[in-house]
Amino acid sequence: MNAPVSSEQQASLERAERQARVVAALQQVVPQHALLWNREDTTPYECDGLTAYRQRPLVVVLPETYAEVQAVLKTCHSLDVPVVARGAGTGLSGGAMPHKLGVTLSLAKFNKILKMDPASRTAVVQGGVRNLAISEAAAPHNLYYAPDPSSQIACTIGGNVAENSGGVHCLKYGLTVHNVLKVRGFTIEGDDIEFGSDALDTPGYDLLSLVVGSEGMLAVTTEVTVKLVPKPQLARCIMASFDDLRKTGDAVAAVIAAGIIPAGLEMMDKPMTAAVEGFVHAGYDLTAVAILLCESDGTPEEVEEEIGRMIEVLTRCGATAITVSQDEAERLRFWSGRKNAFPASGRISPDYMCMDSTIPRKRLADILLAIGEMEKKYQLRCANVFHAGDGNLHPLIMFDANDADQLHRCELFGADILETSVAMGGTVTGEHGVGVEKLNSMCVQFSAAENEQMFGVKRAFDSRGLLNPGKVIPTLQRCAEYGKMLVRGGKIAHPDLPRF
Repeated sequence: MNAPVSSEQQASLERAERQARVVAALQQVVPQHALLWNREDTTPYECDGLTAYRQRPLVVVLPETYAEVQAVLKTCHSLDVPVVARGAGTGLSGGAMPHKLGVTLSLAKFNKILKMDPASRTAVVQGGVRNLAISEAAAPHNLYYAPDPSSQIACTIGGNVAENSGGVHCLKYGLTVHNVLKVRGFTIEGDDIEFGSDALDTPGYDLLSLVVGSEGMLAVTTEVTVKLVPKPQLARCIMASFDDLRKTGDAVAAVIAAGIIPAGLEMMDKPMTAAVEGFVHAGYDLTAVAILLCESDGTPEEVEEEIGRMIEVLTRCGATAITVSQDEAERLRFWSGRKNAFPASGRISPDYMCMDSTIPRKRLADILLAIGEMEKKYQLRCANVFHAGDGNLHPLIMFDANDADQLHRCELFGADILETSVAMGGTVTGEHGVGVEKLNSMCVQFSAAENEQMFGVKRAFDSRGLLNPGKVIPTLQRCAEYGKMLVRGGKIAHPDLPRF
C-alpha cells in the first residue's frame, strides 16, 4: 500500500503542476532567458525592503519589450494567475512581496530615458529608470526631478508612482503625484491604458491621481512623463540643535506658521544622529536631543532673507545651537546623514522595521514621547527620522528577525505607532504605502464601508483581483478578526504572513 500523502506534500505537488503550466504558457510569449522558476533563481525576489516577510514567487518574468509585458499579462489573465509588478525592490511595506502561486513581473529592463525636453521641462522615461538617473540626465540643461526619496540612487520611477514617493524636499516641491504629467501602462487584461496627458489638465475624472499611489493594484506602469524644475541658483542648509523634544516639535510648527516653506525641513532624534554620524560623519551635534535640518533655496537674495527668518524663529523656539552650511560641500554633507539614515541603522542592528505614519505637525512632540514609552513597553530600541515639515514619521524599530519573540514585539510596536498616529489625527502611511505591513492598521483608520469603496475602484480595473492581490485593502473578515484581537487585548500584526 502507498503511504498517504500529507497536506504539505499535496500542496507541493499542486504548486509544481501549476508552475509547469504557467512556465509552458509563458514560454510561448517571452524568450527562455526571460523566465526564472528554479528555487535559486527566484529566491532573490522573495521580498522587498520589508525583509521580515518573505515568499518565493511561482515564476519571475523579465520582459524586454512592451509587447512582451502585454503578452505576459494576457497569458496570466487567461490562466487566472496573480501578477505582482516589481521595480527595484526598495519598497518598505511589502508591496512587491510575491504571491506564492503567482508571477512576479520585473520591469528592471525598462531603464531607458526616452525623451528629454528642456523647452517644456519634461522627460519621458520607462518605468525601470532610477529616480536619480532622471536628474543626472537633466543636469546639462540645468534641470532636475524634484522628488528625492532616500533610496533615489536605486529606486525606480515606476515604484515611485506606485507608492507616491516623496523625499526630503517634498515639503516645497511636492510628492510624485505633483511632479508627474502622464503614466502609461497595461491593465491585467493586457489593454493599453494612459492616465493624464502632456497638457496641464485632462477632461473627465482625475485618474492620474488615482493610479499614483495605487501600489500596483490597478495597472502595470511602463512609461512616465515627469516634470522637471530648474536648479536653484543657491541652496543653504541650517542645522539647529535642541535639548528638548517638545521644543523641537514646536519649532517645526513655528517655521510653517511664520509663512516659511523651506525646501526641506527634517528632524532626527539623538539615537539616529549617533547612528548616522558613525557612518557618514555628517558633522551632526551629538549632544542634542534632536536636530532639525532646514534648507532654503532660490536666488542668493531669497536664500539670505529666508535663512535669516528661519534663524530668528528657531532661536525664539529654544535652539541651543545653529549652524548654517557655508558651501555646497557642507550642505551636501548635512543631507548625506539624513539620506543614509536607513543604512546607518542597518550597521547597529541585525534588522529594523521602518514605519511610515503621518500626523499633524502640532503633535510631533506628542508622538515622539509616546514612542519613547513604547520602547520601554516592547523592550526594543527605536530611532526616529522623518519629514518634519509635513508630519511624515519614519520610526526605525530595531530587532533581530531570527528571534521570533523580538519579531512579534516589533510587529506590536509598529501597530501601536500607527494606531497612536491615527488617534492623534493622522494616517497610517505617508509615502511607503500599505502593502502587507499596514493591512491591520487600515482596519483601524477606515470603516468597512470605506474599505468596500476602495475595493470597488479595484474591481473597476481588475475584476478578478489578480494584480497584487491580498494587499493594501483589508477584507471584512480580516478587520473582524483584528477587532476581536483588540477586544481580547492582544495584537497579532500578521499571523498569516510567511516569515524568516
